[in-house]
Amino acid sequence: MTVNHAPTRTAPGPEAMRHALAAFPTGIALVAAQVEGRTVGMLANSFASVSLDPPLVSIAFARTSTTWPVLRRADRWGISVIGADDAQSVAALSRPASTRFDDVPAEIAVDGSVLLSDAAATFTVQRHAEVAAGDHVLTLLRVLDLHRDTSLPLVFHGSALRRLAD
Repeated sequence: MTVNHAPTRTAPGPEAMRHALAAFPTGIALVAAQVEGRTVGMLANSFASVSLDPPLVSIAFARTSTTWPVLRRADRWGISVIGADDAQSVAALSRPASTRFDDVPAEIAVDGSVLLSDAAATFTVQRHAEVAAGDHVLTLLRVLDLHRDTSLPLVFHGSALRRLAD
């Protein structure tokens, strides 16, 4: 097979990267914790598996995020994979930080991690390492506890939320 692509002479810009990456479906996850008595968290589509032994996952946080510096102060976080039937949660969790968790069914654990009640999968994690990665901070997280439901995840593809077909 022969592919004729002109060599790239300059690095692609943010819009070109966003457009090309929209071809790759990702899950949607909520990362959340209790910080100083309030629930803090944000949606992420950069959640990824890193290692099975030891159990590690990662999330990339934008350096411009106002939620990340607050969330970073928590010892333990909850990560909830949004299920296909929970698209309404994405809209709620996309609101401003002060109202983000209003009317969202979540469970607060004794360790301060916050998990959605009906997530497709949940993970309780703690920070393992951080790596500067351009306009993001790649955060490696050690998995302390996990649970998998039988529901399908909601995916983000082509800059839109989509459901997987069985």
